[in-house]
Amino acid sequence: MLLNHIWGLYAHPKDEWHTIDDHHESLSYSLTHLAFIALIPSVCTFISATMIGWTFGTQNTIMMTTGSALVMSVGMYFTLIGGVFALAYLTFWMAKTFGASPTFTQSMELAAYTATPLFMTGLAVLYPEPVFLMMVGLAGLAYSVYLLYSGVPIIMHIPEERGFIYASSVVTCGLILLVCIMVGSVIVWSWGIGPVYTY
Repeated sequence: MLLNHIWGLYAHPKDEWHTIDDHHESLSYSLTHLAFIALIPSVCTFISATMIGWTFGTQNTIMMTTGSALVMSVGMYFTLIGGVFALAYLTFWMAKTFGASPTFTQSMELAAYTATPLFMTGLAVLYPEPVFLMMVGLAGLAYSVYLLYSGVPIIMHIPEERGFIYASSVVTCGLILLVCIMVGSVIVWSWGIGPVYTY
């Protein structure tokens, strides 16, 4: 069922949202999906950083030490999961403002499945060309936003007009959350826990 949801979100997103809404699996099911999908960017980044390397316009290939890449990948994994949790909470917190009364499980489903395309773009890190990564990242972000706009009215059981405003608010919160994560990463790196490169 897990892989069916992933395929359905790409093949027929609105129908899949209705399927998710009809079944409403447990919170643990959404967490299992999130734990699985968050592995993709984390593992791919580790492989890319230690076995493939990045050039980014230079002649030298930049690679990280195994220990440093492992710390970064584990940190990325838990940060991604924490970010989705925070987005789910914000979605749940804002619900009454837009006339919705979801359970936290519904909010978690919406956040986890909306993040799926964005997390799956982590596969692109295995071909670390900057232009390619940017294009794939933008495509994944755009599709995640589309899933959010199409899923909010269905999961939250509200009219599409109100769902559009609700989803726009969630996108805004998501962008603020992303900036906070980036700032937090810079702060952590300034403490000396940044990446260590091989030469």
